[in-house]
Amino acid sequence: MSSAPPSTDVFDSSPEHEQVVFAQDAATGLRAIVAIHSTALGPALGGTRFYPYASTGAALADVLELSRGMSYKAALAGLDLGGGKAVIIGDPTTLRSEALLRAYGRFVQTLGGRYRTACDVGTSSGDMDLVARECDFVTGRTVANGGAGDSSVLTAYGVFRGMLAAAEAAWGDGDTAGVLAGRTVGVAGVGKVGRHLVGHLVDAGARVVVTDVWAPAVDRVRDEHPGVRVVGSTEELVATELDVYAPCALGHALSDEVVDVLSARVVCGAANNQLAHPGVEKALADRGIVYAPDYCVNAGGLVQVGDELHPEGFSFERAEQRTTRIYDTTRAVLEAAARDGVSPATAADRLAEQRMREVGRLRGIWVG
Repeated sequence: MSSAPPSTDVFDSSPEHEQVVFAQDAATGLRAIVAIHSTALGPALGGTRFYPYASTGAALADVLELSRGMSYKAALAGLDLGGGKAVIIGDPTTLRSEALLRAYGRFVQTLGGRYRTACDVGTSSGDMDLVARECDFVTGRTVANGGAGDSSVLTAYGVFRGMLAAAEAAWGDGDTAGVLAGRTVGVAGVGKVGRHLVGHLVDAGARVVVTDVWAPAVDRVRDEHPGVRVVGSTEELVATELDVYAPCALGHALSDEVVDVLSARVVCGAANNQLAHPGVEKALADRGIVYAPDYCVNAGGLVQVGDELHPEGFSFERAEQRTTRIYDTTRAVLEAAARDGVSPATAADRLAEQRMREVGRLRGIWVG
């Protein structure tokens, strides 16, 4: 999904968004932004990212882009949820505290349920337990507190299911289960999601090459899967002979420079907002690379935390079964792209927008 760079005017930079709210608490150092992109399908659900942004402008640009992506992700996954996102500005290793997270929870509570939060980069299920001490609208909590636990488990599983569909589109001979066997898959970023994805790939018989800027993450993957090969940087990974490239770190991983040197036939990863700018999807198509849109394949975590809202409480089995369908959704997107002569990113956008338009007109703005 493409996006334009933000304007210095909040209204200009977020013309589609329903609500953008800034909050600060001097006593704890909290500085946060919540962006609600759309509640046409239901309350906005999206994680809280805790990150040391270089500026408030950079944080605003990120939260606007991420919240828009959540609307599309929920719509494409068939969920009755809208899209939102929150960012806390600062280094979580030094700024995180119970007091700050509880202050953040009180802030989210003031939104009356229009935004429901969960964990994201820099936050954990344990953090959400602290937020929930002040807020009724929290998902992604620990299992001990009735939550879904670590949402990276189903995020990785969904990416794997989407990768099977993309690989079948590229090389399929009807053997979906074995389509990745013997293929070389490069995983950039082996944190929570990437680590689980590596496990699925190894079980599928793929040859896996990984990289990460954090050495302990690489060491953990190497300990769990001694056959995995490690390279020193994303640049080195991209230049490696690959069949599949899986960007699983931060966004904008697919730049013109990356596409120019990429040998992979398939791109499918967990990172959000992978396209560095509009037009990259055309460059991928021109090179014959099958691109599985990020918000299509990485929706498993949203499905997992969204299941906490089920009237009967969270069921991992139900969420896992729904995540399995990401294979079918990815296949439908790739087939629509081929049929209509458009990029997979455009096809995915159209399918998501159609659902938001058709169902959303029955709902309007969600007010609880």
